[in-house]
Order: sequence, then structure tokens, then C-alpha cells
Amino acid sequence: MQDILETCCGLDVHKDTVVACLLKGNIGEEPTKTIRTFSTLLPGLDELKAWLEAENCRHVAMESTGVYWQPVYNVLEEAFDGSMVLIVANARHMKNVPGKKTDMKDAEWIATLLRAGLLEGSFIPSKPIRELRNLTRYRKSIIEEIASQKNRIEKHLQSCGFKLSTFLTDIFGVSGRAIMDHLCRHGKISAREVETLVKGRAKSKLQEIKQAVNGKMDVHQREFLKLLLGWLDQHYEHLRLVEQKLEEKLNQYQRQLEQLDGIPGIDKTAAAAILAEIGIDMSRFKTAEHICSWAGLSPGNNESAGKKSPLAPPTVTPI
Repeated sequence: MQDILETCCGLDVHKDTVVACLLKGNIGEEPTKTIRTFSTLLPGLDELKAWLEAENCRHVAMESTGVYWQPVYNVLEEAFDGSMVLIVANARHMKNVPGKKTDMKDAEWIATLLRAGLLEGSFIPSKPIRELRNLTRYRKSIIEEIASQKNRIEKHLQSCGFKLSTFLTDIFGVSGRAIMDHLCRHGKISAREVETLVKGRAKSKLQEIKQAVNGKMDVHQREFLKLLLGWLDQHYEHLRLVEQKLEEKLNQYQRQLEQLDGIPGIDKTAAAAILAEIGIDMSRFKTAEHICSWAGLSPGNNESAGKKSPLAPPTVTPI
């Protein structure tokens, strides 16, 4: 391997510690090696940053190990007024580089590859885009939890003999929710009470709905339904707060959102998710093929003896 950097550092990141291997020396000569261990707590990461700045080390590389690399990255990206070159490399790529990784410590191997220019960094968006990504991904998880809770409530109603979903497209609409709230209080509902609670287009199925709710809940079933609906309402409120925060973050990207929203099949929610995943700086991707590969949309070329594997993995795993 031919060296191209005089000073660089490889980081082996663990849950509680970061092992740093600093290599310094003229190109073509054997570099001096310094290995230090730092805590992953904030004081330890600040000490790591100060040490790298004191050594004038402007090139640092680490593996994309779970989420452990993220606090390290957040601290070091501010080093040298934001000019430090940080590489978060895919661990699989390091194994593909010729050499025996087990012959030396991980941090030293990473530093050696970085010094020779053999590491290609993963795409790490800017801090505002990362903050936006946190919100869009969290919103998705909340929506999935809400969907799971709705299924749980519908299952409970079915077990109690109430077949609302048979005749109501959305049992959590105005009519369905009114009926469920009534069941929470009384455990049963009369045909006359159904007439007062059913609204809008659901009135066209009024007779069927009367038959679907011709059941009765005991005290436990009523209280359990009340608990389930209370959990659902809490998550609706939490989702509202998350979307409010998301709207605040998206205010500075209105032009990009309008451009994405103009694509057929892309609504505002999908546009926000796309923006949060790839950012607004397309120069980070060399070609359209590169961004497709990063997004996991390009199948791997896994061929042997003239046969291609149908389950070939994506060429690049997104972080």
C-alpha cells in the first residue's frame, strides 16, 4: 500500500471506549504510532477532539458500528472549525481490502488504510438534515405503533362480538369512535342510540351497523377498551407534537419540498422523507447510479458459474 497522508488517525469505536491510533510520518517512511483510549462519555470525546487538534490530525476514519459512531462523529465534526475530514467507512469494505485484519489492532488497521487512501466514506448528511431525518423516521415509527394499536382495538371488539369493521371502512372515524366511546361507558348500545351516533355516509349502512353492535361487554372488557383507546389518543397527541416540530424544520426547505411534491406519486409526507434521507446537496453522489446504490435499490452482482443469485444483496447498505 502506498501512503498519501502524513498524519491520520483510525478509531475503533466501542460502546464505552474509543481506541485511537495516530500515525504520523513523512510519506514513504515508517510512521510513528501512538495509541490512546478514550471514554465515549462527553468529557472523553472532548479530550479526543483536543488531542487530535493538538496533533494537527485533520483526517480521521472509523467503522460504521451500529449507533456508537454517531456521538463520536457529532463531536469531531466541529474540530478545526468544521474542516476535519471524517470518514465513516463500511466495515464490509475494510474486509475486502487486501491484508490480514487480524494481524494488527483494529484502530491501527483503520489508520493504515486511511493513510494509504483506501477507505471510501459513507454518505453522512449535514447536521440539519440529520435532525430532520430523526424526526421523519420517528414519525414513521409512531404511525406504525398507532396502526398496531388500531389492530389491537379491532381484535378486542371482535372478541367481544362487535363487528364494526364489517360495515365501517374506518372504525376510528367519527361514527366508529363515537360508538366505541359509548361502549366504554355502558358496555352495550341500543338501536336508537346507534342512530344518534352514526354520521355522514355511514348512515347508508345504518341497519347493518345496528346488527354489528348487538353485543355486550362486561366491566373488564369495557375498562380494557378504555385503556386501549386512551393509549391511542396519547399517541395521536404525541404524533401531533412531532409533526409540529417537523414542520418547523421543513420551513427552510420549502422550495425543495415543492419540487419533490411535483413528482407524480410523491406527496408532502414522502417528499419530507426523501429530503431527510438524501439531503439537498446532490454533489455528494457522483451519478444517479450511485444514489440508487446507496438507497439499496441496486441489486448486487452475485454471479457464479454463469448463474446469478436471485437474492443478491444491495451493493451498499445505507447508514
